[in-house]
Amino acid sequence: MDEAMERARTQLRQRAHELLGKHHVVATGLGYKTVQGQRTQTPSIVCSVDRKLPVEALLPEELVPASLDGVPTDVIETGPIRALAAPTERFRPAPGGVSVGHKDITAGTLGCWVRRNGEWMLLSNNHVLANSNAASRGDAILQPGPYDGGRNPEDQLAELEDFVPIAMLGLPSDCSIASGVAAVLNGLAALVDSDTRLQPVRARAAANRVDAAIARPLRGVDVDAEILHIGPIAGTRSAELGMAVKKMGRTTGLTEGEITQVDVTVNVQYGAGRLARFEDQLMAGPMSQGGDSGSAVLDADDHLVGLLFAGSEQSTIMNRIEHVFSALDLSL
Repeated sequence: MDEAMERARTQLRQRAHELLGKHHVVATGLGYKTVQGQRTQTPSIVCSVDRKLPVEALLPEELVPASLDGVPTDVIETGPIRALAAPTERFRPAPGGVSVGHKDITAGTLGCWVRRNGEWMLLSNNHVLANSNAASRGDAILQPGPYDGGRNPEDQLAELEDFVPIAMLGLPSDCSIASGVAAVLNGLAALVDSDTRLQPVRARAAANRVDAAIARPLRGVDVDAEILHIGPIAGTRSAELGMAVKKMGRTTGLTEGEITQVDVTVNVQYGAGRLARFEDQLMAGPMSQGGDSGSAVLDADDHLVGLLFAGSEQSTIMNRIEHVFSALDLSL
C-alpha cells in the first residue's frame, strides 16, 4: 500500500498542473478510489470538477484519463471552490471560532491564538484579516466582524500585524506590445465573424501554500487561548489521509469531517475574476460554509492540523498548519 501511495503521489506531482488545465477540473489530490459509491483502499489521483458531465458531452482532450502510468484516477463533483467569507456575538475575551474581520470586509472566523516571538497573535486568513492583500499593517480588526455588527473603533479587538500575500493567476498584462498584438488578432477574428478573443496575461504566478494572516491584540486581557465549544489546543500534528477532523466556525459552528485528499492542488476563486492556485492542501467533505474561513482545524485529540480557507457545497479546503506556522514564524 505504501508503495502504491508513493507511486500515486509521484504521478500527482508530475501531472497536477496538466490536469488542472482541463475544462471543469478545479482541484487535484491524492485519495482512495470510489467504486459504485463505495470507497476502496486503492490510492488514486482524484480530480474535483465544478460540474460532472457525461463523457459524450466532453471533447477528448477534456477527459480525465482512467489512469496515469498505472495509477487509477477518480472524478468527483465539488462545484466551484471559493474563498469562504461571509455571521455573531461580541466576545471579550475572544476565543477561537468566533466572528472576526478586517474593518473593510464582511466577516470570517478567528481561528485561534498563537504566539510570535512570545507575544499573542490572532490567527486567521489573509482574506479575513488582510482583505485579500488590500490591507496595511496596523489596520483595525473587529470582533465581531462588520457583517455581524462590529463597528470601528468600538469593537476593535486587534490590529493587523502581518500576512502572507496571495499570488493571483492570470492577471491582465500591462505589456504594450502584447496588447497591440492581441488587438490586431482580435480585429481579424471580428472580420471572420469569430467569437474568440485574446487577452494578454502575465506569466503564471507562483502557487501559494497558505491564505494566512495574524493580528496583534490591543489588550492582553482580551485573549482567550481556547476554542469555543472545543477547549484548549493540545499541540500541532501533521494531517494524514483518512484523519478525523473538526472545526469551530462562525457560520456552521462545530462540525466534524475526515481528510479525504492530501497533496491537493486547487484553483480558488477570490471574486471579481481573481483566481489563485494553492498547492499541498488538504481536502475534507462539506463541513463549512461562507464565513467559516479562518477556522482552526483539529484532529480528534485536539491537535491543530490545518487552517480552513475555502470550499464548495461538497468540499472544504485547508492549509497544512505546518506551512502556516513556517510562513509566519508562529508557535503555540
